[in-house]
Amino acid sequence: MFKLFSKDFWDIIARLILRNKIIILIGIVAVTIFFSTKWENMRFTYTEANLLPDDHDVNIIYNNFLKTFGEEGNLIVLGIKDSTLFTVEKLNAWNKLSESFKKYHEVETVVSIKDLQKLIKDTENEKFNLEPFIKDSISSIAQVEALQEELFKKYPFYDNFLFNTKTKTIRTALYLKKDIVNTSARKDFVVDVLIPKINTFQESHNLDVRISGMPYIRTLNSQNIVDEISLFVGAALLVTSIIFFFFFRSFRATIISLIVVCIGVMWTLGILGLLNYEITVLTALIPPLIIVIGIPNCIFLINKYQHEVKLHGNKVKSLQRVITKIGNATLMTNVTTACGFATFILTESQLLKEFGIVASLSILAIFILCLLIIPIIYTFLPYPKERHLEHLNKRWIGGFVNWMERMVRQKRIAIYCTSLVLLIVSIIGIYQIKISGSLIEDMSKKTEFFNDIRFFEKEFNGIMPLEIMIDTKRKKGVMKLSTLKRMDELEDLIIETPELSKPISVVGLVKYSKQAYYNGNTKFYQLPTSQENSFILSYAKNSSSNVDLLKNFVDSTGQYARITTFMKDIGTDKMERIEENLQNKIDKVFPKEKYDVTMTGKALVFQKGTKYLVKNLAISLSLAIFLISLFMAYMFRSGRMIIVSLIPNLLPLLVTAGLMGYLGVPIKPSTILVFSIAFGISVDDTIHFLAKYRQELQANHWKIKISVYGALRETGVSMFYTSIVLFFGFSVFTISSFGGTVALGALVSATLLFAMLSNLLLLPSLLLSLERSIANKEVLREPAINIIPEEDEAENENSNI
Repeated sequence: MFKLFSKDFWDIIARLILRNKIIILIGIVAVTIFFSTKWENMRFTYTEANLLPDDHDVNIIYNNFLKTFGEEGNLIVLGIKDSTLFTVEKLNAWNKLSESFKKYHEVETVVSIKDLQKLIKDTENEKFNLEPFIKDSISSIAQVEALQEELFKKYPFYDNFLFNTKTKTIRTALYLKKDIVNTSARKDFVVDVLIPKINTFQESHNLDVRISGMPYIRTLNSQNIVDEISLFVGAALLVTSIIFFFFFRSFRATIISLIVVCIGVMWTLGILGLLNYEITVLTALIPPLIIVIGIPNCIFLINKYQHEVKLHGNKVKSLQRVITKIGNATLMTNVTTACGFATFILTESQLLKEFGIVASLSILAIFILCLLIIPIIYTFLPYPKERHLEHLNKRWIGGFVNWMERMVRQKRIAIYCTSLVLLIVSIIGIYQIKISGSLIEDMSKKTEFFNDIRFFEKEFNGIMPLEIMIDTKRKKGVMKLSTLKRMDELEDLIIETPELSKPISVVGLVKYSKQAYYNGNTKFYQLPTSQENSFILSYAKNSSSNVDLLKNFVDSTGQYARITTFMKDIGTDKMERIEENLQNKIDKVFPKEKYDVTMTGKALVFQKGTKYLVKNLAISLSLAIFLISLFMAYMFRSGRMIIVSLIPNLLPLLVTAGLMGYLGVPIKPSTILVFSIAFGISVDDTIHFLAKYRQELQANHWKIKISVYGALRETGVSMFYTSIVLFFGFSVFTISSFGGTVALGALVSATLLFAMLSNLLLLPSLLLSLERSIANKEVLREPAINIIPEEDEAENENSNI
């Protein structure tokens, strides 16, 4: 291992690269073409991210429900709240619009006002008949008024399903075929059929139609993710190239860097396709991340090349030294960054595993591309012009370096006190952090579909399904009156819960049957007595429509029943309280020896998944710290140095966590990534500083103060450069329409800014204060990996980034 990272090893690598440049370039082109052929395998996710392992109890329960009743997220709802709808022309147009969707093969069922059926008692044949509210079309305003009278006053079974009797809001339900809900056919229907038809209807009739439901939300949300990939990549390229040009004042160097990171993005997309991974809200972040992380690599190499050219004017020697002297440093920093991402591979969440695998492989790939492409391209180019080397003087940043040195020399106590205060304040803030398990919280608040979600929450108490499945443990057990009464008791609690909508189940149908048995009298919309039950069930059995009415509420064996309610977008705390209340009621009402009752649904699965991720956060971050500590232990061969180096990198994480608590940014799948990513990147600065510090110690005969200030002056500029690139690079994510992505960008940017200051002020202060216990030849003996080659000692470089 020592030989692998020795100077001789990098000399061999440098010779191989510079002597085989044409072959290497052809190889890079070939690999890029290979990866481009895998782009066709990329597919965009058509479902919400499943944050739980496949064998988790919550997933098992959800999959059992799907096996029994099929996909529960196949409902699209159209709604109108407008008094002018109740005119002959507009009501007929609304019914015609609803009817028009039935002809599409993607649609299984459409239920609108025109499809509503009255349950009519046929005494002669002792059965129920179904009679439509609207037989053909409405021809007079009197018919409209009669329809309103019937709907809003006589049929509670349909209330809060297709209409709201209080606000007169009307809606139509479109049930998509369950086998296309999680495929591209759903997207094609929503984008190419549903939205254009609704837009045409709105323009023709001056009505505001609201659209929602999980298939619709998933489609538009996925489309937003796709749209933002190109937005992020473009913005990241623009921002980083502007900063790069500001540093180097060279179009040539800027274009070379852009070529490198663009190939890196192509490789990243190829890796996604090669592994057949879906593009999710997390993996969509990787291409711009590669740009943000790749540009500092380019700064390392180009800055070193220009410095060498200015030093001795030999281009070949300069390019060789770029590889031998910067290769090791960039390898180590890229490995530690990749480790921050790779820790997600060890979680049991498939979503995080895929993110960790693609991100870590892509980071190592961008390192290889930078190391190969930049030296090779410069072999074909003329010497840099004088104006391109002016930035090496760094006079404009001299004031910043002097300020840092002055602070470390004179204000060390103030640095410690500030750090302590930040630590205490941050810990207080950490206790205020909340966990969010909301399915829609991260969605764009500016989009029309988000406003529509809020509309349906207000009018119908939500659109996110919460399912309760009752296993009676015997065939035809659902229709037993004792079972129906227990279900009714549970439904009463659901109705009393303001965050939940009116439940839909076989109980409502049985109540409706009793109402019909008593000739439509609303007073009899209730469960039948034991005596009534036999008469009503005999009517129901004789009805040809019975199977059709029951199929969505009861399985074919009659053993399983479902209660469907829809939930508002509520916080995790409220959700847990509601779940606890429902579970207490279930335990009280349904004896476990007779019934097996489970709660499930997308909203509940997602909330449980978020809590699972939070538990894994500590594991993931601990793994990142452990792995990076191992690297540092191997590189520096000093346990004390590990502790000293971890303190300046852990403090920024605590400060960021405290900020989350004070600013009300919850822990959720997007923000949970912040800590491992930021730690993996920020520790790079520490590695460079300590490597230079050790080298300065040897050059200055173990004189601590001179060595600390020397390392600070030389690495301070470099750390400032890379931190600026990373800060503005991650800030690109704040232009996202997804709240979680905005929070991720802002939090990582803030963390890296804190980390830079911590590494430039707190780390050298600790080295000076603890000089006797850590700065001696035994503690800082020869490292396993020489990050900065020995020749640098005499050259007094200030370009080791």
